[in-house]
Amino acid sequence: MVSSDQRRRQLAREKFERQQQRREEARRRTRRLTAIIASSVAVVAVIGVGAYLSLDGDDDAKDVADAAASPSASPSPTPSGEPEPAMKIDKKATYTMSLRTSQGDIAVEMDAAKTPHTTNSFKSLADKGFFDGTKCHRLTTEGIFVLQCGDPQGDGTGGPGYTIPDENLTALGKAGDDGAVTYPAGSVAMANTGQPDSGGSQFFLVYKDTKLPPTYTPFGAMDDAGLKAVKKIAEAGAEGGAPDGAPKKAVEVEKVTVDKS
Repeated sequence: MVSSDQRRRQLAREKFERQQQRREEARRRTRRLTAIIASSVAVVAVIGVGAYLSLDGDDDAKDVADAAASPSASPSPTPSGEPEPAMKIDKKATYTMSLRTSQGDIAVEMDAAKTPHTTNSFKSLADKGFFDGTKCHRLTTEGIFVLQCGDPQGDGTGGPGYTIPDENLTALGKAGDDGAVTYPAGSVAMANTGQPDSGGSQFFLVYKDTKLPPTYTPFGAMDDAGLKAVKKIAEAGAEGGAPDGAPKKAVEVEKVTVDKS
């Protein structure tokens, strides 16, 4: 018999998957509309686009609004066609990502051998100051237990302009009958759009064992001090007492560095 707790987690996962699907549909519609507008080189074409927008625009706007209002462990980055950073790290080495935040320091040990693309991307972005001054925009306290960071927009829709491939997806074992594996407390993984190889800059810090589909690249582990800091943030809850939203204790990422250990 499925316990009430297992059922609640299953419903939470199903909700996140529906949110991911809605965001992907919204992005496809947005790309389609953009392509139509870009190809409009005559007045007739412009009129045609206007008619299309008037017929379908309300649904598109609703989907986009739903996507923005439904944060999950899978953001909606908008790649701009930029290439993934050239590989410059030592794949045989261990790297440490250090986050200096307004709620305490968090150190994440990264394994370049198992997650070279992820490690290299974080190193490249950190060296450019990409994460400095950003906020951890999402805290969940029911179903899944994560603090999500890495979005320059601060609303779950931002990214670096490129995507990186999924890595290390078998590290947490085989999925159970519920299609999930356990991301243990202290683990750090990439957020994505719900589609393969769609990670950008957003990542989540797991402060309590969390069951999720094995589709989020686990690339590191927090140190004890970092885990304690995230737990304190979680204890304060999300704004408005909601189980999912911006953390009540605002978390500003002041500085991020990635160094070879």
